Amino acid sequence: MTVRVLGIAGSPRRGGNTETLLDRFLIGAQSAGATTEKVVASRLQVTGCAACDGCWEDGQCIIHDDYQDVQARLIAADVIVLAAPLFFWNLPAQVKAMIDRAQCQWARKFLLKRPLPPTPAGHARRRGVFISSGGEDHPTFDGAVRTVRGFLSLYEADYWAELLYGGIDARGAIEKHPTALQEAFTLGTRAVRWENITPP
Repeated sequence: MTVRVLGIAGSPRRGGNTETLLDRFLIGAQSAGATTEKVVASRLQVTGCAACDGCWEDGQCIIHDDYQDVQARLIAADVIVLAAPLFFWNLPAQVKAMIDRAQCQWARKFLLKRPLPPTPAGHARRRGVFISSGGEDHPTFDGAVRTVRGFLSLYEADYWAELLYGGIDARGAIEKHPTALQEAFTLGTRAVRWENITPP
């Protein structure tokens, strides 16, 4: 069965630098035969986690909004790629709210001990990719990377690769980068061909 790739555009700015990189990644994945889809965090109606512990009983969030649809897509994906810029050394609020709602998957995984089923393509472990940019020449991505690693691990996705760029701030700046667009395209092809690379 065809590999499925789920791209999450985490920036509140549409068509910005990280979404441009995400689109190139998805085009690369499509060129290698994958089925791709993109979720735009800023278009979702997703409230933050209420810390109510309502998910502890059955692993299901009791808040009903767009997160349930996103969660189904995460579970079905073979490759999950999250693209977002740095906001105060971490992720924008729109995508962070979505990540916080993964508390229900934490309950399912660690409290209820219910593993996720393999993907429709048969992968028990998914692949996770993080794409980000920061305005500083040498930004600190550590906080964002740690957050993304934790989020992906809940959905049985190994942190397989990352593309992190500094000195990228103004709209369209990534298009002037000498290698970034090609790197995103190539990584998309390698992800769905299930090539191995050294994890970051």
